[in-house]
Amino acid sequence: MKKLLEEIDYNNIPHHVAVIMDGNGRWAEKRGKLRTFGHEKAIQSVRDTINGCKELGIPYMTLYVFSSENWKRPKKEIDGLMRLFHTNLKIHLKEIHEKNVKIITIGEIEKFSEIIQKELFFFIKKTKHNTSGTLILALSYSGREEILRATKNITKKVCQGLFSLKDIDFTFFQKNLYTKDLPDVDLIIRTSGEQRISNFLLWQSAYAELYFTNILWPDFRKKDFFKAIINYQKRKRRFGNVE
Repeated sequence: MKKLLEEIDYNNIPHHVAVIMDGNGRWAEKRGKLRTFGHEKAIQSVRDTINGCKELGIPYMTLYVFSSENWKRPKKEIDGLMRLFHTNLKIHLKEIHEKNVKIITIGEIEKFSEIIQKELFFFIKKTKHNTSGTLILALSYSGREEILRATKNITKKVCQGLFSLKDIDFTFFQKNLYTKDLPDVDLIIRTSGEQRISNFLLWQSAYAELYFTNILWPDFRKKDFFKAIINYQKRKRRFGNVE
């Protein structure tokens, strides 16, 4: 671990890292367990990644916790996930608050049960003045839905005469997204070997660097997070420009 830290350039730390936490189900199935067992064992990976982010001074991290498409999974798995959320949410959000990290959410939170929503809103309010970083939880989130939602909001405002078409530019559009107060993503990390972004932060990741690893999410540790940061720092980001 010490050697990895020595390789990191603290003058080139990404401002916003997003993580697609993939592979929980496959991790459990390899061990002859139910898929929900993989979700339970993924908690340490979340802790390690948040701690790694905080240690490097990365101000923003988004975790793809539950996508809109995840609602299509077998009812048994969804019920297990909801029980897991209900049982552990308060404990883990309390840990994050104790690290002085601000918690916010993006997505259709209203689709979750009232008790889960209540816990989320409690910690969003409780942590709003925390200053050691911001953790964004993507819950019932869809990049396409977010863009469609923003388009509908803007259309409504134009139809009401509040704005005209000439007022709409990239900045205006961005202000209608869930992430209106957040910086664009610099780095997306995806575990499990899959190489796609799965409808995640489509607008915000226009120029993000992508890092894929074969490690299944429950096995992902702080050292693996540091390796992703080192890989990111070896790249030359051009944002569409020439060298």
